[in-house]
Amino acid sequence: MKQVILDAINQQITREMFSSNLYLSMSAFYAEKNLNGFAKWMELQAAEEMQHALKFFHYVLQRGGKPVIGAIEEPKAEWDLVLSVFEDAYHHETLVTGWINEIYALAKAENDYATENFLQWFIEEQVEEEATALEIVEKLKMIGENPQGLFFMDNLLGQRTAGAQAN
Repeated sequence: MKQVILDAINQQITREMFSSNLYLSMSAFYAEKNLNGFAKWMELQAAEEMQHALKFFHYVLQRGGKPVIGAIEEPKAEWDLVLSVFEDAYHHETLVTGWINEIYALAKAENDYATENFLQWFIEEQVEEEATALEIVEKLKMIGENPQGLFFMDNLLGQRTAGAQAN
């Protein structure tokens, strides 16, 4: 694996770990508000992001590289509205999509076919991640701060299981 690819993937490992911390922070925000279904959804999302980091980590090892974990910045911890959290989640997923696309373009430019192939899973995953977050944002916009609507969404999001996204 070329050093430029290794550096990009190592940076993505750190970004995925940040993503995990961000979603865990979002979970804590919701838990504090007794929105335990929202909290559970975000906690499962945090675990999924850590799995993504590990997927990159193990890929680097398979290719004979050394995974290097960079400093992970502290995530945001406070939001104004229930909706604002999911708007930030959606925005973050669009950033992740951009990062994955950049690594893919780099792999393509470097003729690293193995990395291109490896990244296909992440490209498909990001389509799902963005669509899910956007759908929840749109539903929360319809609900607003209506307690009954939030109660319904809390119950719906609380039905998510590991490996599945309720939306």
